[in-house]
Parts: sequence; structure tokens; C-alpha cells
Amino acid sequence: MKLLMVGAGLSGAVIGRAMAEAGHQVTVVDSRPHIGGNCHTERDADTGVMVHVYGPHIFHTDDAEVWDYVNQYETFLPYKNRVKTTSGGQVFALPVNLHTINQFYGKTMRPDEARIFLEEQADTSITDPQTFEEQALRFVGPDLYEAFFKGYTQKQWGCSPRDLPASILKRLPVRFNYDDNYFFHRFQGMPENGYTAMIERILDHPGITVHLSQRFERAQAADYDHVFYAGPLDGWFDFDLGRLGYRTLDFERFSYQGDYQGCAVMNYGEVDVPYTRITEHKHFSPWESHEGSVCYREFSRACEPDDIPYYPIRMVAEKELLGAYVAQANTQKGVTFVGRLGTYRYLDMDVTIREALETAKVFLAHEKAGTAMPAFVVSPL
Repeated sequence: MKLLMVGAGLSGAVIGRAMAEAGHQVTVVDSRPHIGGNCHTERDADTGVMVHVYGPHIFHTDDAEVWDYVNQYETFLPYKNRVKTTSGGQVFALPVNLHTINQFYGKTMRPDEARIFLEEQADTSITDPQTFEEQALRFVGPDLYEAFFKGYTQKQWGCSPRDLPASILKRLPVRFNYDDNYFFHRFQGMPENGYTAMIERILDHPGITVHLSQRFERAQAADYDHVFYAGPLDGWFDFDLGRLGYRTLDFERFSYQGDYQGCAVMNYGEVDVPYTRITEHKHFSPWESHEGSVCYREFSRACEPDDIPYYPIRMVAEKELLGAYVAQANTQKGVTFVGRLGTYRYLDMDVTIREALETAKVFLAHEKAGTAMPAFVVSPL
């Protein structure tokens, strides 16, 4: 069969590789001049630093099969994400942990003492938090909320935390120990030579042809037996029902001779600081040594038609529109919508790869059975 992958990021590469290994002829197209999508990495010519061009991507997973999969194509070296935040003229560790609490309040509490203390700070009158703000006030109280959550969230989402659902703050954002490892997952690391090198190896198969700087037009689908579409779901339909909402990022890139901030990620939670964070990219490769440094200031804003979409908003209005597009998509023949844009969901890299592997299995099972492949293997709703 002739198969088309629209998008040369993780979804297109992983599905494309599985299809090629199954004996299919695979074409991959991408509108950008490089593979890797938003995971694209490249070395800075002046400093030699491996730069995450579209912002940092840190690999973390509990999925052993996915961890083994990525390590087939690139060596992942140990990396722990330890985020700092500047607030009120001090630097604190995130997630909020026992050191953060003791530093913020000028105390030396033990874990059980800190639990009792924070419960005293919390707004216990909130029994069923409905908004982000209510969720935060219920669990950490007004002081920590103002210092670490309110301003950052407002800048990131462009609206008051009172207008965001409580589900965004999914779990208690506090650790009552001194663990400042941002993620809980068993497997954490960074690709030694960057994500683009990994994806290049995934795509390196005689059954795969890659075309870059080529914008997909829906009429091209007629030339293929099936299309795996990792572009924007609403874009497949030429936005005929309207555009799904996204937040996008602007990066202010700058160089520095030496070590600019001493860590990979420094958040800025105060509203009067216009950027959400500064990332210093050489710290994402701690096994390397560079005199120079490349840093990004990140600014979040509403996504316009010509911008790169990053975070699906998925508020009430967007979910209604999403439902209409999903209904349309389910009437389509010969296309499966995949990935972050195709399913209008925020996906970590490991989940993207897992879903791509499952999509390939489902397709091959339907091919063997002679039945039609669905528009979605994982529902966006």
C-alpha cells in the first residue's frame, strides 16, 4: 500500500517506520524545512550548544516499551528536570516542596509539621473546587498561590485563574520532602545527540521517502491508500467551522558568555515580568561543556492563523467546536488523525510515541481483517 504521513514529527516518524517495516511504501511530508516538528534540535554554530529550537523537550516516562524504543535510535543520557522560580526577589525550587515551604515562610518544619501548617493556610471553606484558583487556594492557601501559581498561570493562559477549570491543577502541587525532581517517572533522560538525530534514524528506512518544505493539500490524499494526518484537525477541513483555540509561544533568543542562570529552567511567576520563564539550553546537556550559552525568554500569547500552535485551550467553547470537527472527521474515508494537533490534545512525547505505536498496530490489524481504519484510534473528546 501507498501511505502518506503528514508531519515529520514523532507521530509521523514512528507510524511511518512501523508501516515501512510491514512492507508498505511510505511518504512523509512536512511544511517545515526540517524533520522533528516542535522537538527539533540543532547545534548553535557559535557556541556548540544543542538548542531545542521550539522550546525545551524533556523525555520522561513510566512506559518501559517506549523507553526501549527511543533508545534503539538514540542514546538517552541521565537528566533530571530541576526547575527554579524567581519570586519576591528570591529563588525557590519547584515543584513546591519542603525546602520551598521552609524557605518561603522562614521556618524549619518537618514533613508532618508542614502538612498541618499548610492546612491552616488553606481555604477549607472550599469543599468542591471548580476553578484553578479555588483548587490552589484549597490546597496551598493564598500566600503560595500568589507567589508561585497565580501570575505564571495568568501569563501562560492569557486569562484569570478564576476562568480556568480546576482540572488544570490536577493534583496537590506540593511535596512534603526535599525532592525537587520535577517528574515522578522511572525513566528520564535527554538524547545525547538531540531529538532530530533520533527522528532521522527512525525515518532512515528504504521504504520511507521524506519531502520537506512541502505543504500538504487535501487533494493529495487521493494519490494514497491511506493518510495519517498529524496536522491541525480543523486544518484538514480548511477551518470551515472556525478555528480551534491554541496558545503559542514567542522566543526571545540571546547569547551569553559564561553561565547565565546556573540552571536549565527559571520560572518567573510575577505578572509584572512579561515572560513566563528563561531556559538556558546548555544545561539540558549536562554531559557537555560550553563556554558560551544560548538562552530563550518565553512569552505566551493567543495563537494567530500563521503562528505555531503549542497548547490546545480546550475550554467550553473549544470543546463544542472540537465535537463538531470530530463528527466531521468520523465521516472521512482513508484518513486517521494522530498526534497533538490531529487530536487536539496536549501530549507528552512518550504518550505521543505510545499512541503512534498503537495506531500502527490497529492499522495493520484492520488491513489483515479487510476492515476500515477509524478516523481516531484515541478519541479527542
